[in-house]
Amino acid sequence: MKIDRFFQLFVVKEKKFFPLYIELSKNILAGANRLVDLTMEQDEIKRLEIARAIKACERDGDKTMATILEELYKTFVTPFDREDVHQLASRMDSFLDFINDSAKKISIYQPTCIDEAMVQMAKLIEKDAELLVEAVSQFEELNKRADAISDLCKRIGDIEHEGDDLYEDYMSHLFTQEKNAIEVIKKKNIIQSLEDTTDHAKSVAEVIRTIIVKQA
Repeated sequence: MKIDRFFQLFVVKEKKFFPLYIELSKNILAGANRLVDLTMEQDEIKRLEIARAIKACERDGDKTMATILEELYKTFVTPFDREDVHQLASRMDSFLDFINDSAKKISIYQPTCIDEAMVQMAKLIEKDAELLVEAVSQFEELNKRADAISDLCKRIGDIEHEGDDLYEDYMSHLFTQEKNAIEVIKKKNIIQSLEDTTDHAKSVAEVIRTIIVKQA
């Protein structure tokens, strides 16, 4: 065991980051919930209203991210490596940014219809967010709950693979069935943004699994 790791065992670590991670994860989930609503809404005016609500979630997330950075600057002993404290918060904040970006594309492009694949992709993102809330809610008992948290991260990874398959099937369908070139461009950009969001959820899970390994 490294000497610095040895001494860390006898130091009371600051736990104020845990509720901040939970707060940020709940902002992500709120945005993801509304993203599903957005993909299921066909009225253009209501889409804009939902997109504004997602933007509000993103702004709340930015505030939480700023608080985490401020606390990190003031805190000497962190619950895990300082770099990981920052990277996890940054990846989570970016996940919410990706959700907001997907919502913006839908509200700006205003496709003639929202295809079922987009709805399903949004539901995958929502499930990612639910699993993330569940994972970070167990951080205070990270060592005891390592296996359970790791399993949640694996499930997020599985969702990313499911999203890849959904994206590829949809793109094949889009280019063979959609005759309107403008609609093709709109829908291609929307589904790509949604798929990128599932990719970023996986990157959050990867940071969490790295933290678990380091804590072992």
